Amino acid sequence: MSVSRRSFLALAATSAAFGGLSRAVAQPAAGYRNEIAGYGPLIPDPAGVFDLPEGFSYKVVSRAGQPMDDGLLTPGKHDGMGCFPDPADPNRVILVRNHEQRPSEPDRSAFGKDGALAAKVPADRAWDRVASGVPMDGGTTTLVWDLKQQRLVTHHLSLTGTTVNCAGGRTPQRSWLSCEETEIKAGEGGTKDHGWVFEVPADLRGLADPVPITGMGRFKHEATATDPRTGIVYLTEDFADGFCLFYRYLPADPARLQAGGRLQALGFRDGAEFDLRNWDRPAWKVGDRRKVVWIDLDGVDNPHNDLRHRGHAKGAAWFARGEGIHFGDGEFFFTCTTGGPGRNGQILRYRPSPQEGRPGEEDRPGELQLFLEPTDKEVMSMCDNISVAPWGHLFVCEDKYAGQNALKAVTPKGQVYTVGRNATLPALKNAPNTELAGACFSPDGSTLFLNIYFPGTTIAITGPWKALKA
Repeated sequence: MSVSRRSFLALAATSAAFGGLSRAVAQPAAGYRNEIAGYGPLIPDPAGVFDLPEGFSYKVVSRAGQPMDDGLLTPGKHDGMGCFPDPADPNRVILVRNHEQRPSEPDRSAFGKDGALAAKVPADRAWDRVASGVPMDGGTTTLVWDLKQQRLVTHHLSLTGTTVNCAGGRTPQRSWLSCEETEIKAGEGGTKDHGWVFEVPADLRGLADPVPITGMGRFKHEATATDPRTGIVYLTEDFADGFCLFYRYLPADPARLQAGGRLQALGFRDGAEFDLRNWDRPAWKVGDRRKVVWIDLDGVDNPHNDLRHRGHAKGAAWFARGEGIHFGDGEFFFTCTTGGPGRNGQILRYRPSPQEGRPGEEDRPGELQLFLEPTDKEVMSMCDNISVAPWGHLFVCEDKYAGQNALKAVTPKGQVYTVGRNATLPALKNAPNTELAGACFSPDGSTLFLNIYFPGTTIAITGPWKALKA
């Protein structure tokens, strides 16, 4: 389905965004506030799916419950997602999409409410199954989208038997790392422990081999990002209590992540007592930087679900619900959903050491910076999934509990503007307007893919991305 907007009015060139800070631009009664004009005010979507500025439009890529090419149904709870160029066709891209489904949610299962379609899954292609024999229904789906024709070409289930697959991240090996955001153990709904990271090749046209990357640890994983220069994988952790660590994985072989490696957690040279969450006693302000140390962790299979506490006891720092992470121009940006004095969220920037993960790192350590800490909920609230646009702006998905969740963007100067807004009504009575997730751009920068988490809708957004007003 395509939703058209009113004819587009010419806007100033995007370079104006870097001309310095502008005064906040209010949109009366809009429920959001821009610090620069951005693409202009949002126009209500007559279809009630997603509000966008004038000149932009979207198409629905797929929805929960839609039949797929493998005979299964599109699972619900569309979460993190990665986009890859299709080597077979320059006009096509491949999307690998997470599904944060739990064992107790058969209504949005790939196998139907009664699980009858589970017979289509070979016995060795599901990591775990519930008591009835049906695979656990988290995992991933893989979709091929034609950018030129703006249509879905194929889609299929690509990882199954996992659960609560939240976010993840792309690798230089053209694969997607799918993260389980749970610490449930064998006997708590399935037969195996969960809380692992699984690798899904983007070019695979069937089900991935469901083998966990045990070296990356077992905990409530959120997202990953890989530095293509070193092969080091950085990982976030999301506990609702806000006592979370930030990790990195030093693989023995960057091309074979399952071959093992070292898991470490980030601390600070001035000690673990430095609390960067800024909850009660603000310890740093926007723009401040801190030099880091990396602390080796043991017992990463986490049999007692206490890895984060053991890591903190060794000197690792607490983070307020680590969420999305993305590699930009030689640096990483990641979000902490409840950081800051008002718990509106934080965006942190990590600049690796020139000797990251190698001898000499101690002499030239990496630095962590508080890049953004919104104080106005209408500017940004509870930042979650994050992506870096081809032109360097951050695109940030909100996951707040009150009001409409918006897609925000942030300039290199830290100025925030609103790109779009979830216009769907809550699917459940008294439920919040559902979060946005999985924002990722096509390699050519023409299309932004985005997930509306519940029940599950993926859209493809196009428009005048270069026409930005400061």
